[in-house]
Amino acid sequence: MTRPWIEFLQAQTLPWRADDLGGTRPGIETKVLSRDDETGALSLLARYPAGWTLPAGALACDEEFLVLEGALDIDGVHYGPFSYAHWPAGYGAGARTCAEGAVVLSFFSTSPAPGAAFAVDPERLINHVDAFAVTYTGNFHPEFPAGAGRKLLFVDPYSGDTSWLLGTLPMRWAERAEVHPVVEEMFLLAGESHGNRGVMKPGAYFWRPPHIPHGPYGTITGNLYFFRTKGGKLVTDYVDGEKGFAWNRPYDPALPEAMKSHAAPIDTAARW
Repeated sequence: MTRPWIEFLQAQTLPWRADDLGGTRPGIETKVLSRDDETGALSLLARYPAGWTLPAGALACDEEFLVLEGALDIDGVHYGPFSYAHWPAGYGAGARTCAEGAVVLSFFSTSPAPGAAFAVDPERLINHVDAFAVTYTGNFHPEFPAGAGRKLLFVDPYSGDTSWLLGTLPMRWAERAEVHPVVEEMFLLAGESHGNRGVMKPGAYFWRPPHIPHGPYGTITGNLYFFRTKGGKLVTDYVDGEKGFAWNRPYDPALPEAMKSHAAPIDTAARW
């Protein structure tokens, strides 16, 4: 993987740009959060205007998405806020409409391009999940501090790549940092998160390569994160961090040169 380390960036500092995603989404706008220069894989926010439509079709890459606001209707299925899907390459998605507009957190495994529809592996297909209806689970690691729950959305049966929501209670913090052997990617949906690189607010995003210690983290208000891991099964080792936990650390991002101009305080009036 050839993506740069991004930790962390507030999406509000990025401009919306007209983008048809390789002809697959004419008429939308995007904020590109990160891109793999080798494979073309993308993580982005997509903004769909009211009245937008798209005929049925398939992509030549995997598509994964979580609706943040507004709604899409796809092949008769309503995807409202916190609706999730994981479509393998070749999945024939039905016709799409967006009556009132929508903002969608989207991920593509390679550069988006139209593809032929074919029968996909059902073990890798999540057509629609309402995250509100997904049960929270806890105790997923014996050293993970109490006060958080996970809503599991997708586990790739072959690679072990995983996507989930993590909700944490107010006034919760950890004392030790974490290290993973896989890529970890996060978008903060609600609340705030205090960590070793500053205070993340809704719209915060990171893409972290393997083996980088991070945290510990804490929250006063409680929070809700969307997480993905890539490159195998998630394993967590707890280590003593370079910095112990503290509230309200100053913003100290790790950003590629091209993104350093966006390392700025967020416009709190803008949700994303």
